[in-house]
Amino acid sequence: MDGAAYSDGVTAVDIADECRAIQDRIVAWRRAIHRRPETGLELPETMRFVERTLSSFGIAPRRVGPGVAGTLFGAGRAPGAAACIAIRADADALPIQEETGLPFSSEIPGAMHACGHDAHVAMALGAAAVLASRRESLAGAVKFIFQPGEESPGGAEPMIEAGVLDDPPVRAIVSCHVGNIFLEARAAGIIGVRSGTMTASCDNLLIRVKGRGGHGAMPHLAVDSILVASHVVTALQSLISRETKPTASGVVSIGKISGGFAANVIAPQVVMEGTIRALDPGTRAQLCHRTAEICRSVAAAMRAEAEVTISPGYPPAVNDPDVTGFLRGVAEDLFGSDRVRELSDPMMGSEDMAYFLERVPGTIFGLGTWSGDPDTQYPHHHPRFDIDESVLWMGSALFAETAVRWLERNAGG
Repeated sequence: MDGAAYSDGVTAVDIADECRAIQDRIVAWRRAIHRRPETGLELPETMRFVERTLSSFGIAPRRVGPGVAGTLFGAGRAPGAAACIAIRADADALPIQEETGLPFSSEIPGAMHACGHDAHVAMALGAAAVLASRRESLAGAVKFIFQPGEESPGGAEPMIEAGVLDDPPVRAIVSCHVGNIFLEARAAGIIGVRSGTMTASCDNLLIRVKGRGGHGAMPHLAVDSILVASHVVTALQSLISRETKPTASGVVSIGKISGGFAANVIAPQVVMEGTIRALDPGTRAQLCHRTAEICRSVAAAMRAEAEVTISPGYPPAVNDPDVTGFLRGVAEDLFGSDRVRELSDPMMGSEDMAYFLERVPGTIFGLGTWSGDPDTQYPHHHPRFDIDESVLWMGSALFAETAVRWLERNAGG
């Protein structure tokens, strides 16, 4: 835990201790947000909470597109000339009915923070609190970005289009994802890092199979769209097993099938929804193209028709090697090398942090929050998902210390 000393005498230990000291506040922020989950791009209550909290630190919040940002300038730093690093936190919840039974469970029917975004906001606020208390020594600017719609439909792009990376221009960006989503770093208090591709692309798939309805006793007079849809689902899996390069990674998943009226009626139409995921642009393009071809061809061979709509979603999130290596060094100084894991594989989930990383060098890291307790073993997007809150100060400390040290290195650049 011996931190490198800076020109103003600040050490990594100081920031870690300060974040530990406000752990109770970070937990309280997380629980307040957890109680009042909001989904999608419109998070009025959550964003007002963020605005009030940033203002209490002396950081002026501003609405940027559908989200909120606030910039902390070091004393005497000209806003237009200061080197700037951003800390990004996603803030939206999921349309899930919570089943945890926690005393701070969701008070909103059908909505729940089942992916840890409440913790992301709380950790970013913790970093803001600590950095605001030492603004006199900051060698530049830190921009805090709180975005909605990470789960869908994507809040990063509209915030970028609204200028969140400008004024002052962001030159590096960091973000975190808590939980057991990165399996090698799922244990509580483990930091997971990876240079290069961190998460997959995700394109949304809609298939409408059109047959001809009829009586269940006379299938020869109908075209059974449910049977056709079943063959389509099976055929799509051959894309991965027989058409995707074995050393590449791709996933085609059908998550929803709707069709039919009654047990004795042959359904005239089936609607299927799913996702297509890949780690590189070539595999992504191939899977999208062949998915459409297979759906149409299988349906045609069975006297049906398939309408296929593929809506482009998030690209792969690609971590910058320099920023990732820099953050890893900070994490090892703060917590020791035994607490830091180099992730051997990317994760096939997607993250719209990818849009920020397309424009600014940066990194998204994992913070394990699985304590071994049964209550923290549930996967993301599960109605009983929960985290070990005792490690939240670590996320705040890594955010804050990375910002301080990055600004020290880049103040004159």
